[in-house]
Amino acid sequence: MGPARYTKCRTLPLRHILFQAALVAAHHNPILKAFAQRLRDAGKPHKVIITAVARKLITIVDALCKARKTWGLQVA
Repeated sequence: MGPARYTKCRTLPLRHILFQAALVAAHHNPILKAFAQRLRDAGKPHKVIITAVARKLITIVDALCKARKTWGLQVA
């Protein structure tokens, strides 16, 4: 069985928006910035780091939607 396939044409605008959001989050959100730095220290390429941040953003958004909560960064 080969690698998973996905369509490029239909999801292109969504992927572009998610990639841009991940770029911003990796530089300005303290939690995701630390996550990105940890991957950078492990020697991961830039695109792999941004993709990982994007996946983490999707996980956060999914959890917030399921819990019917809004995003609020609590810094202790």
